[in-house]
Amino acid sequence: MIDFASFYQVIAKSRLSHWLHTLPAQLHAWENSERHGNLPKWQKVLAKLEHYSSPHINIQDRVEIGQAGELNAGETKKLENLLQHLHPWRKGPFHLFGIHIDTEWRSDWKWDRVSPHISPLKGRYVLDVGCGSGYHLWRMRGEGAEMAVGIDPTALFLCQFSAIKHLAGNDQHVHFLPLGIQELPALRAFDTVFSMGVLYHRRSPIDHLYQLKDQLRDGGELVLETLIIDGDENTVLVPDDRYAQMNNVWFLPSAAAMIKWLKKCGFQDVRVVDEAVTTTDEQRSTEWMRNESLAQYLMPDDPSRTIEGYPAPKRAVFVATRGSED
Repeated sequence: MIDFASFYQVIAKSRLSHWLHTLPAQLHAWENSERHGNLPKWQKVLAKLEHYSSPHINIQDRVEIGQAGELNAGETKKLENLLQHLHPWRKGPFHLFGIHIDTEWRSDWKWDRVSPHISPLKGRYVLDVGCGSGYHLWRMRGEGAEMAVGIDPTALFLCQFSAIKHLAGNDQHVHFLPLGIQELPALRAFDTVFSMGVLYHRRSPIDHLYQLKDQLRDGGELVLETLIIDGDENTVLVPDDRYAQMNNVWFLPSAAAMIKWLKKCGFQDVRVVDEAVTTTDEQRSTEWMRNESLAQYLMPDDPSRTIEGYPAPKRAVFVATRGSED
């Protein structure tokens, strides 16, 4: 079940203790909101997972809990059916007691592109903004993060994360809060802040960068991944309506423009460390995400363009440091 009390206990004696001035009231309001129509149904699924656990956990090179054959055939099928009730699974993959949750996104590929270029996470306090189901939180913990906190306002993602966390033995170093970045106070407490796949959904990208900066300690590291387009430092695409069928895409800068924005917000040592075109092998429909996906969002006769005629999705990873001058 979903329980935030354990997080309060964990941070009470940590550098995040000042968050307790605002967080309990926010989460209480979230719990009493009427906007989560399917939450009771998903919570029933979580309650039925209580009998499943395993000492076999691998979060170093994948997210794997339990082993094939550890459960009998009937138990495995029951677990698979329960997890399917949390459809659609977008970020992963997860390997649970021999069940392969083949998510829409190969988030492990993104992690492989990002992780070689960032400061080692061992012993660090890490915040993942827009964390989805929390896949990357487990990989961060697998790299030795002392505290991996994800925020995302989507109730389904919270339930997916809670399912994995229960199966993984309720690791008290990994937590998910159903909040948006705009709801966080200026904590200035995290060693590393990740924002991956979020910036282009924000109406004000500059405000988003300042919000991320507000969560970092002096000298902390920002890891930002976002959609980009080709061009110089003044090139920014503002879609007329939808982009790749997404109606909440506001700004797609060039890599050079993104670097300029980060520097304007006071970040130091700004660099782009990876650029990659998103392929239909990395984002696609599966039996665990049966809705339309990238293949349906590209021109049938020209996959280099979105269905609206814009350049097809290309993503870049930026790394930068918060200085101590402000």
